[in-house]
Amino acid sequence: MREHSIDALGHGDLTEADLGELRRLFDSEYLHGFGEWDPEQPYGYASHEVHVIARIDGRVAGHMGWARREIAVGGATVAIAGVGGVLISGTARGRGLGTDLMRRAARSMRDHGGVAFGYLGCREGVVPFYAACGWTRIHAGERSIGRAGEAVVDPRGQPLLILPIGAPLESWPEGDIDLRGRAW
Repeated sequence: MREHSIDALGHGDLTEADLGELRRLFDSEYLHGFGEWDPEQPYGYASHEVHVIARIDGRVAGHMGWARREIAVGGATVAIAGVGGVLISGTARGRGLGTDLMRRAARSMRDHGGVAFGYLGCREGVVPFYAACGWTRIHAGERSIGRAGEAVVDPRGQPLLILPIGAPLESWPEGDIDLRGRAW
């Protein structure tokens, strides 16, 4: 693979050039099914505080975003980094860039502080990728605010994964999850 770099940037630190490159990346994958990418509410999901961006030869080739939020799990409150917008360009897939991106993202969560776990929901087909990156599947129902602003309740069984950041894996509480907002 050609030379790549991966950086974590705060949302407010994105330049117009960064936004243009991210729009190109996301629209190349999702424009026809979901419309244009909006950095403030990507495809109706929650926005990101931190963008972890992979570049090959200076061009954006991958992204993962996250935002810190306190969610309810059973009767406990847990500080998470809610993850979304994970995408590697079609020309860069299969070369380990996604694994490097996820490793750098975990480091950015640790560096940020105040995050017990990374948290993400995904489709079944990509669970093995996340598991290979150290994420653990959990089994819980999930409540959130949907992309159109409605209440959404998903039963146990959909792919939800966590990554220990500032707390050990075994400290994840039992019970259903309330994201207290939109999913990522």
